[in-house]
Amino acid sequence: MDGDAAMLTKPAFRKVDWLARDIVIDRRADGTVVLKSRIPLQAYETHIPAYLAKWAAQAPERIWLAQRGGPDRQWRKVSYGEAKRTVDALTQGLLNLGVADGRPVAILSGNSIEHALMTQAAMQARRPAAPVSPAYSLMSQDHLKLKYLFNLIKPAVVMVQDGPTFEKALKAIDLTGITVVHVQRSCEGIRSVAFAELAATPVTADVDASIAKITPDTVGKLLFTSGSTGMPKAVINTQQMMCANAAMMMQVRPRETAGPIPTVLDWMPWNHTMGGNAAFNPVLVDGGTLYIDDGRPMPGQLEETIRNLREVSPTYYANVPAGYAALAAAMEKDEALCRSFFKNLSIMAYGGARLPDDLYDRMQALAVKTTGERIVFYTGWGSTETAPTSTGTYWDTERVGLIGLPFPGVELKMVPCGSKYELRLRGVNVTPGYFGQPDLTAKMFDEEGFYCIGDAGVFVDPADPLQGIIFAGRVVEDFKLTTGTFVHVGSLRTDAISAATPVVHDALVAGQDREFIGLLCWPNLHACRQLVGNADASYEEVIRHPDVIACLEKGLQTHNASTTGSSMRIARAMLMVEPPSIDGNELTDKGYINQRAGLERRAALVEKLYAEQPCGEVIILN
Repeated sequence: MDGDAAMLTKPAFRKVDWLARDIVIDRRADGTVVLKSRIPLQAYETHIPAYLAKWAAQAPERIWLAQRGGPDRQWRKVSYGEAKRTVDALTQGLLNLGVADGRPVAILSGNSIEHALMTQAAMQARRPAAPVSPAYSLMSQDHLKLKYLFNLIKPAVVMVQDGPTFEKALKAIDLTGITVVHVQRSCEGIRSVAFAELAATPVTADVDASIAKITPDTVGKLLFTSGSTGMPKAVINTQQMMCANAAMMMQVRPRETAGPIPTVLDWMPWNHTMGGNAAFNPVLVDGGTLYIDDGRPMPGQLEETIRNLREVSPTYYANVPAGYAALAAAMEKDEALCRSFFKNLSIMAYGGARLPDDLYDRMQALAVKTTGERIVFYTGWGSTETAPTSTGTYWDTERVGLIGLPFPGVELKMVPCGSKYELRLRGVNVTPGYFGQPDLTAKMFDEEGFYCIGDAGVFVDPADPLQGIIFAGRVVEDFKLTTGTFVHVGSLRTDAISAATPVVHDALVAGQDREFIGLLCWPNLHACRQLVGNADASYEEVIRHPDVIACLEKGLQTHNASTTGSSMRIARAMLMVEPPSIDGNELTDKGYINQRAGLERRAALVEKLYAEQPCGEVIILN
């Protein structure tokens, strides 16, 4: 049976009215390719809070936000009308503090209803909302990044969900001239204002007057980069950037007006552009309902997500591959969970890493078994500097690992770089620069004004660009072996992790100026414990267990057998005990691995990996 015939035997995808792939392709003499959509970007509002006002007027009783809380962990729900009234009161409270300086509102705690309301209030008061990774307060020992960011943006207000939880962080920073707002409990020794008190401020005409002064260029948020190359940078997110990007995402996959109210269950952190912009803003723009998921795709925390999905049937669902792997395992044992999950679902989205082929097949098998249809897996690509998504896979595709094609309003420039292209972006969703760092801003753009994002890509089919672009890693991470062979770290890393599923959670790719490629692997503790049959096994126990080693070796040998040439073949591997360090700059606040910092910090392990007479911890691959 040929490929076309095989496709005809598969169940159809659940219908999505995708935007047409009508792309202009400009091929230049130097090999550069520029892609852009012929379809103009649809109209959008001047600022994000305008959408809250819209739905508060049109559907005041509709639920906007929901989050579990209290001793019985029941849903607490906030309607659009209630949210607008609270946001206006908070706005008045912020205005009463003085708005002339425009200093930001920093939010140190994670996703919550109060976090969302304060963000909208900050925007209405024309103070940038600056959500800071909770890891900088709760996981860091020296609070160095937190101190750096406070010195950089100089916030006027700091909000925490619970004072005592953030006590060490609050006492580590200089709070002179800063108003601290607490939601649940105040912190002993630190003066603060209760969120409820601020939310009870009588509203005056000053609120509408402030909103009327918001322009497309008003800074709505300061979102921080991961700090993968040093200290985090504060990326200016204008109102126009965020509104335009939400419009782009909605235009390529328009919703069915007669269908259920857009419903999303999501855990992605709002201090990250994917959670705070790509996930949060479209729900508000579309008048949908966002259920805040306090679960995580991690051992011991997935149960909360599973409980939520038994009660919430999303119309759109996004997660990282590890989250889908855990969800698939749960649904394979629970038909009721399957029915709830797939009931209204039109799209599954993934990001953060390539979705393994076997996981794609498992999820589709569950969808077909439950609904008789397949569900499209969608993904996009961009960065904090692009608000974030600039491309997407807006068509029925079975291929994973794509980043798609540019959205309306975006130009994608592809500059030849060895066997792949360096990717650059220009459009209304691109930031004007970094807050307080004009020197770094000047280095962001090329001579044509394209943002140099630092990522690489290749065409699925150079003769047919409409098939899309494949992500090919970070340009700065790539290196050469002593043989002169160029190693593309991004694609190798994701392929290796996929091949070593489920025992490997993440990895460092070594080999700069060496004869062969080596891999330093972080084990997936939960999966390894299941493999060895001991739920309490330590890291030291699992990485030395023969079943774990055999699984890793088998997966990497399979990977090697499927590759040609030394640029993708892994010669040695080793499992590590110590988790990646956020203070050591190995782990970004978004959970991504900084390859360069990790290899530098673990130089002794790299030497072990490449020892002439390797120790027993090193796995030698054929």
